[in-house]
Amino acid sequence: MKKYWAEFLGTYILVFVGAGAIIINSVTDGLVSNLGIGLTFGLVVMAMIYAIGDISGAHINPAVTIAFWVAKRFPANQLLQYISFQLLGAISASATLYFLFPDALTMGQTLPLNGNWLQSFVLELILTFILMFVILNVSTGAKEKGITAALAIGGVVAFEATFAGPICGASMNPARSIGPAIFSGDLTHLWLYVVATTLGAVLAVFSCKLIQEDGACCKNC
Repeated sequence: MKKYWAEFLGTYILVFVGAGAIIINSVTDGLVSNLGIGLTFGLVVMAMIYAIGDISGAHINPAVTIAFWVAKRFPANQLLQYISFQLLGAISASATLYFLFPDALTMGQTLPLNGNWLQSFVLELILTFILMFVILNVSTGAKEKGITAALAIGGVVAFEATFAGPICGASMNPARSIGPAIFSGDLTHLWLYVVATTLGAVLAVFSCKLIQEDGACCKNC
């Protein structure tokens, strides 16, 4: 159970801090800034990898968990438990933010700019592909690479959230989108952030095989 609670807490902190930065930026007329939001997401992901990486792997993202399962680097009998606790963490964080900022309209929700769902779908797919591609490649090989994995993964989240956040929200994480969407009351485009992110993460598994030795990215696949 410890690894499941680690995923709950890690996802809770991710959504509370990341979506919280968006809400606070809104209520303070942009004091946090887009760059600040991007750095906030990157830093909290980095911190969670260092904090709970040895306990649960610090997936804190259903798309990452599913991709590791596709790569046969994660047991099928823990898949639903991981995703359930990640979703509970995200929803709990959003509930906390709703309590603190009841007048916030979007609750840090991810939304397509001008309703352009196709643009956001493609962006989210590519962003999550890049994120998972980096995760897979820094989680294999030398021990020294593993030690610095949090820096690489946090860095990817930071630069992707910074440049793509204003267009699609740069979710890269179904749980991160589901929690705020529930409390904003707008589920119109939620499917996009579930399907595109999961598809992007799974595609990264097969792209990793193109450059790594057999068995490095996925086992027996």
